[in-house]
Amino acid sequence: MSSFVSPSHTTPAAAVDMQPLEELVRRTFDADLRATPMPGGASTRRYFRIDLPGRSAVAMFVPEGAKPEEVQKAHDGTRWPFLEVRDLLAERGIDVPSVLAEDTERGWLVIEDLGDETLANWLAKRPGDKPMLYTKAVQDLARGQSVLAELPQGCVVSSRTFDFDLLRWEIEHFKEWGLDARGKPLADADVARWNAIADRLARRVAELPKGFVHRDYQSRNLMVVPSDPPRLVWIDFQDALLGPRVYDLVALLNDSYQEFDRAFVEARLGDYADAAGLSPEGRASLAPEFDLVTVQRKLKDAGRFVFIDRQKGNPSFLKFVTPTIHKVNGALARLAAHDPDMAELQAILRRALGDELG
Repeated sequence: MSSFVSPSHTTPAAAVDMQPLEELVRRTFDADLRATPMPGGASTRRYFRIDLPGRSAVAMFVPEGAKPEEVQKAHDGTRWPFLEVRDLLAERGIDVPSVLAEDTERGWLVIEDLGDETLANWLAKRPGDKPMLYTKAVQDLARGQSVLAELPQGCVVSSRTFDFDLLRWEIEHFKEWGLDARGKPLADADVARWNAIADRLARRVAELPKGFVHRDYQSRNLMVVPSDPPRLVWIDFQDALLGPRVYDLVALLNDSYQEFDRAFVEARLGDYADAAGLSPEGRASLAPEFDLVTVQRKLKDAGRFVFIDRQKGNPSFLKFVTPTIHKVNGALARLAAHDPDMAELQAILRRALGDELG
């Protein structure tokens, strides 16, 4: 016999066929299914906390398990990217959830229950922990990049990359959703210049040295598990690929869901440089690379938030559009003095967005 509790703030249980999970729990744990829906994010995945003998676990329903969550080339392997990347990270000593049971043919995984304390949730209650936890996050990232510098042959991560086409598509995604869909199109006289600058921006980011990129290494995708010191467990890594070393730093330190002053960001970039053992030349180029990738990544994010509202019926991310655009403007302002493209891009966006640019 199964028991299903459906809190009022979650999607109705009828949206998911629970029978495969019920059978998986009975087969693996010799227990009846008792499941409670958990809040989700912007993806099609659904989560349920389940009671097991002596512990709880999280059941994850992934209707398109082998399909990338983000736009990129599909993986032609038979194993879910989430599982392949998880195994790789675990083998290299990175803290990730344990997998307790799987029925991928029918879209289900059962994984370790890490609690509800994302880094974002933890800091909402304990803001004084911010320097300590972000220092750990950048140190963990530097270590992760080091141990993942060499990847196994045929690895899903090395089969995908932030190439020109993907980066350029993401910039255009902002134009389509962050500008056009909101009734703030580029002036006719700016379109050709936008296209030329967008081409060069995508090419410059694509040409940066590449390594392992989580792709969404931010406060909602790091779980804080109390210990001494606290664990920071990586989640939502199924779209990992090759890209610039600073990409995950941008996701973390220009997180759309958090606010940072520049001194805090520069201190954490220094912590990263120390942990990564960067040369003087590497340290000198870190901040400009960070700002350049910020422009590309945060334009994409701002457009994506509108897309999620208009195409997926989820307006909860709209409140982050303007703060994310402000992060783009901050990076443009720092780059503009020595980078004519970024100075012109800032002027083009100011004509389209007005005061929203910041």
